[in-house]
Amino acid sequence: MGTKTVDETGAGSGTETKTDEEKVDVVKATDTIDSTDADEATETDEIEEEVAAEATEAAPSGVGQGAGAVVSAALGLVSLSGGWLGTVAAARQSLVAQLESSTSSSQNVSKLLEQGYGDAWNATALWAGAFALAALIVGVVVLARPAFGAPGRPQAAWIKSVAWGGVSLGVIGLLLAVLKYTDVLVGLPSVS
Repeated sequence: MGTKTVDETGAGSGTETKTDEEKVDVVKATDTIDSTDADEATETDEIEEEVAAEATEAAPSGVGQGAGAVVSAALGLVSLSGGWLGTVAAARQSLVAQLESSTSSSQNVSKLLEQGYGDAWNATALWAGAFALAALIVGVVVLARPAFGAPGRPQAAWIKSVAWGGVSLGVIGLLLAVLKYTDVLVGLPSVS
């Protein structure tokens, strides 16, 4: 590759231009620019990927809202069925009434009926009302969450449906608990 050029006088005066070296310098400079551009492009791609990953991680997935909606519906169902705590509270009240009636046999029948069954019924109603209120609160929080969280991101339809179901069950459970506690719904029989 040793290309030598003679200047235009044609006499071979000894002035030679080293174009190979110049070409090498130009190729090196071009390679440096190309590698710098490639490095910058790689860095830009990496930054864009990081930003996209952060945006994906930062965006709410709705899992918490979905779980809250299911919890609301479950609490609403428990409020309608009475639940284990309501049954335990009713059994405890019955036991307390039996213990009190065994120590005092001079009580009248209506008083025994009220202590044995009425207090247990009221305890069940109180626990059912607590579960219904919890279902109502959780359901309302799930429904109101998008307004305070990520307003641009819509809430999934199934989350809304289940949360509305939980709110409805909570309202019905609360209404039934109040009716049970006030003896409007299936009150104690009168003993007269």
